[in-house]
Amino acid sequence: MTLWSVIGAGVAGLTVATEMVARGARVQVFDPGGPPGPHGCSWWAGGMLAPWCEYENAEEPVLRLGQQAIGWWEQHTTVTRRGTLVVANPRDLPDLRRFGRRTEGFREINQTEILGLESDLGAFSKGLHFPDEAHLDPRRALSDLYRGLLDKDVDFHRKPAPAGLENAIDCRGLHAREVLHDLRGVKGEMLVIRAPDVALTRPVRLLHPRMPLYVVPRADHVYMLGATMIESEDSGRITARSMLELLSAAYALNPAFGEAEVLEIGVDLRPAFPDNLPRIRRLGRTIYANGLYRHGYLLAPALAQGVADLALNNTHTELVDEDRA
Repeated sequence: MTLWSVIGAGVAGLTVATEMVARGARVQVFDPGGPPGPHGCSWWAGGMLAPWCEYENAEEPVLRLGQQAIGWWEQHTTVTRRGTLVVANPRDLPDLRRFGRRTEGFREINQTEILGLESDLGAFSKGLHFPDEAHLDPRRALSDLYRGLLDKDVDFHRKPAPAGLENAIDCRGLHAREVLHDLRGVKGEMLVIRAPDVALTRPVRLLHPRMPLYVVPRADHVYMLGATMIESEDSGRITARSMLELLSAAYALNPAFGEAEVLEIGVDLRPAFPDNLPRIRRLGRTIYANGLYRHGYLLAPALAQGVADLALNNTHTELVDEDRA
């Protein structure tokens, strides 16, 4: 039986390996960083499975393919289905209406209904509820995929993949730019905070003219605040401006966030192609799966299924793009 080598153990590599193994393939994984951890941008993601919200500024495949992600992830990790709540301050209600015009899958709700969903958001008179969306904890999801592959006797090699591998699937993100010349990095900055006086149960998006904010709940009153999208390949520290605007937007969502403890600051580069959609390319004996941009957990299952179709059945799905190298 052919042995397939997946290069990279971020969300792309682990979902590809999981999908390949589920279809009966033999797989090994190479990543010099070892098990999932803070060495990759997948670690710093929000984990929102929000295709309808993301459609506000994304292409149609994000909406269509993203809807498949929730069921895929539910087979492999814990997923919380409580929808997404989008709100705006009174002066920004035109932005809320604009958001609604550019997406679908929501219902408009008033202040009483907002309080029924999230009792800590009483300052908002209008909102949009996307009931079919979901979220997960990215770090738990990565760990669950990793353990699931170990249970299926997949070998993980904590070293770079050797040159000349046959039947390789390259999922290295920006590290593949020496081959994928149209790949770029988009800087994202985020915070992880603990706010004991805030109790949110679902992702909340605050529309704001300078810094749109999303807040994703984790366990024990821990929240992920994100995220900036900066056309820059400087993956150094967060800027003072970004931190100030993230925290200010959180304070506008609920003043109790002003007493939060900052636990982590994350900065990394998301790999993206010019149209911000992922691509699967076969060059020689290597398949390249890349370009998840800000939709890592939302589009990784569709990317993995497309890779498995191409690798095992030579079937070309819509993400396959062999003519652009």
